[in-house]
Amino acid sequence: MANLAEHPVATMTRQMVADLAPFPGRLAITWRIALLAALVATVAMFYELPDAAVSCYLVVLLMKPDGSESCVVAVAVIILITIVIALMVPLSQWTADSPPLRFLTIAAVSFALLYIGAASKLGEIGGILALIVAVVLTLQFKAPGGDIISTALRYAWEMVAMPMAMMIGFSLILGRSTVRLLRNTVLQRLTTARDALALPDPSQHEGLRDLLREGNDQPAKRAGFTRRFHLVPSSAASQIETDIWASYQLMLAVSAFPPNKLTEAARDTLAREIQDVIDALESGREPQVPNAASGADPAEDLIRDALRAIAGAKGKVIRPAPKQPFFSSDAFSNPDYPRFALKTTAAAMLCYVIYSGLNWQGIHTAMITCYVASLGTTGETIHKLALRIAGCLVGAIMGWGSILFLIPHMDSIGHLALLVFSGSFVAAWVASGNERISYAGIQIAMAFFLSILHGFGPSLDLEVARDRIIGILVGNIVVFLISTLILPVPLERRLRLNLSKALAGLAALATPPADRRKDPIAQAAAVEQSLGHVNDGFFLLPLEPRRLRPNDTTIRGLQQISADAEALNRSLYASGKTMPSSLAARLTALPAAILQQAEPSNNLHAWQRSHLGTSAAQSTKAGDDFETRIQRIEMLARA
Repeated sequence: MANLAEHPVATMTRQMVADLAPFPGRLAITWRIALLAALVATVAMFYELPDAAVSCYLVVLLMKPDGSESCVVAVAVIILITIVIALMVPLSQWTADSPPLRFLTIAAVSFALLYIGAASKLGEIGGILALIVAVVLTLQFKAPGGDIISTALRYAWEMVAMPMAMMIGFSLILGRSTVRLLRNTVLQRLTTARDALALPDPSQHEGLRDLLREGNDQPAKRAGFTRRFHLVPSSAASQIETDIWASYQLMLAVSAFPPNKLTEAARDTLAREIQDVIDALESGREPQVPNAASGADPAEDLIRDALRAIAGAKGKVIRPAPKQPFFSSDAFSNPDYPRFALKTTAAAMLCYVIYSGLNWQGIHTAMITCYVASLGTTGETIHKLALRIAGCLVGAIMGWGSILFLIPHMDSIGHLALLVFSGSFVAAWVASGNERISYAGIQIAMAFFLSILHGFGPSLDLEVARDRIIGILVGNIVVFLISTLILPVPLERRLRLNLSKALAGLAALATPPADRRKDPIAQAAAVEQSLGHVNDGFFLLPLEPRRLRPNDTTIRGLQQISADAEALNRSLYASGKTMPSSLAARLTALPAAILQQAEPSNNLHAWQRSHLGTSAAQSTKAGDDFETRIQRIEMLARA
């Protein structure tokens, strides 16, 4: 983090270059997205369906690496857009002759959908529905009288339902196998844990830390698909679910070993047992059940228990996480959700006023951009803004270059489909990366599609492409101004919120008796995931305006809390001891304390100078026990 703070541009540039490198599965999802986008463009052109650019964009935005999940998302979007369009029939009639009423209706519906999306599992789909409602209602002036329902609403439904229906068919035929993806996940975890055992120094376990911080939600969801969709027999589905949780337990146990805790011979033995399971899974045969736990060390016992569970030992079933409700637990108490909905709606409506006032409908993409560029905190929004502007420029160059040099030589929809495939491939490659860079790929797709897909065939109209790119840039600027000047949400708040969730999880983890300590693996995974979000937040801190950014002392304090919470999570899970009730009580009191955003006191400055130095890593040595770490968190949280 120190290097990032001192040289943020160079560090982020190196990171983004690394994020563009190939990884297992990246090519597979990239060519699938590109091919489906080309097919969607072909169908839209052949049947003369409007807004093919938006249809292709939805493919890049919503298609998932897992074929089953893509089908679920597509079905959900079709159902939701059908319901929304049905509800919009009376809204369209009600607002048709009153621009002020239409303006207020768009704002109200947009706020409601964005709020529900932010506070529930609906997620980004809420923003897409808000976008569709806003676009349809603002285009009513093009369809007078009764044509509003028969034209605008039908076009809106076709624009969304057609690519989603094609995504379902495509995923069923060419989608990646859910079972194979889960198998690859287990193998990756086993391989990473095996390699980490050869490196006694925890500071070298970067790959293991990254996998742990991803949590287990996504693989667990995929494991649920295998059962619900009967992709495999029920007994195999149960074993797959066990494998996912057991492989996470294995990584957590390996990470819990203090430096030099095991002899080299003991590490070699464990690594060999893991390799035996890997070899069996890769060859398609049943793994041989390893020896039972020896009782020599709790972490070593957890490793062998996990291996025995993966090998199918009887009685070795790891309990999955409880099903989460649709709405978040703080859906009606966290002010960040309505604040996000308010600022996104305000940005969209301001763009609507701008292009309507200028009578420049060609830049209506400004409003579209607001719905896809806004994020909860200022740092996230600025990061996304930078990626989107860069992606917009790349997509615009690709689009304009195609119009100038390629489209003049095209005379068929097939040629256009090939062009869409090529541009989509570039966009999908970037979009398939992690969140540090994926938004740039989504913006490349939007700018590229909006530049070349207007009308019902290859188009040479540079003016339309120019206006749409200007609209994207205007929308990004409006989002930036509102997020930084009018409704800023500092990243520090999000850091503290995720830290409080992690500490609450630690309190729950400290409660079970020793004989049930390995049961709450889902709780330990949730703590790791929250701390992963904290680590992502530290990466974005240098992007915030200085007036919103916490001072260096506060940042180091938050980093220290995160480092101690991470060490406590792994140590608690692998301790094999019953924790005193006072420990859980002290941990329970910490989430509320960490949410208090006070200026560091002089005593804290002095304490940090004497104990922390310049790096949180100095406090992660093996001698730091539970009490030392908790005392340090209490000091930093209540300073």
